[in-house]
Amino acid sequence: MNPAAAVKTVCILRLSALGDATHVLPLIRTLQKNLPDAKITWILGKGEAKLMDGLDGVELIAFDKKAGLQGLKDLTQALDGRRFDVLLQMQLALRANLVSAVISAKRRIGYDRERAKEGHGLFVNERIRHDRHHVLDVFGLFAEPLGFRQTEIHWDMPVPPEAHAWAMQQWPSGKPTLLISPCSSHVLRNWLPERYAAVATHAIDKGWQVVLCGGRSALERAMGDAIIAAMPEQPIDLIGKDTLKQLPALLARADLVMSPDSGPAHMANAMGTKVLGLYACTDATRSGPYSDLRYTVNRYPEAAIRFLDKPAAALPWGKRVEFPGVMELIEVDEVIARFERYCADQR
Repeated sequence: MNPAAAVKTVCILRLSALGDATHVLPLIRTLQKNLPDAKITWILGKGEAKLMDGLDGVELIAFDKKAGLQGLKDLTQALDGRRFDVLLQMQLALRANLVSAVISAKRRIGYDRERAKEGHGLFVNERIRHDRHHVLDVFGLFAEPLGFRQTEIHWDMPVPPEAHAWAMQQWPSGKPTLLISPCSSHVLRNWLPERYAAVATHAIDKGWQVVLCGGRSALERAMGDAIIAAMPEQPIDLIGKDTLKQLPALLARADLVMSPDSGPAHMANAMGTKVLGLYACTDATRSGPYSDLRYTVNRYPEAAIRFLDKPAAALPWGKRVEFPGVMELIEVDEVIARFERYCADQR
């Protein structure tokens, strides 16, 4: 018997982060293709739920990660005693493991033993196979216990027409656009503002327009101000001016997005925009722009040797090299070279 035939309800538990939520989308499209009659529920963080609002054919349940016991009570109430055929427990953090305890499911599929941590094995009764692939491909492995494979990658992010209309109003047409999203939620992944400014100035000298984007945090505002102060010509400053639904539309309108390992980098890739990725804390082969790494600088191998005294291949899958100064391994010249490669490829 095809194991998928018995699957009528699927619950996905992946609370964070924005980039990883983007990586879940291809799995959802795979589930929808192979289980067309199944009802899919996705429990995710509040910010991620805003980003995914309007996702076709999926029930979204926002979980407040800061609410403690009240958050668990609210989730229990939202689930209303339902029992799912399958739970895909796609997050390893202790909090997510504890959240999974209030979800009733016959089959509870989690990570392989090599990746499991923080009591993950206590909350699952099946596991995906081990493979050292990109995060998106590892998420795709959750389809295999259900009897099929993720062989095609489709995102189809839920971006409303009004968000695209807003993005079209933010800068004039006529010049190619470099959109810089300079901040990750992990501060040590952020590049130096004067180096962003140097690449931005090079792009302007080549006839491009440069746009800055980012959230409303003090860190992102300070980073933007430092970049602007180091530039002889002012970029278009959109930091703090977009919403989570408008951000993918901004990223889609740009010709090239420059960013460290961050949610916007992965959203840009999902929207079909090339990404000039800046990687040293994390491995671009694991968490870089999924569709195209040609324009990404990956200094993770050097970071592993310098800060951990081990080759990258000897580190556990997903190991971060987050130390002060690690992003300084990325030089301006090599980032400009990636920018120039993009320009040459477009010609």
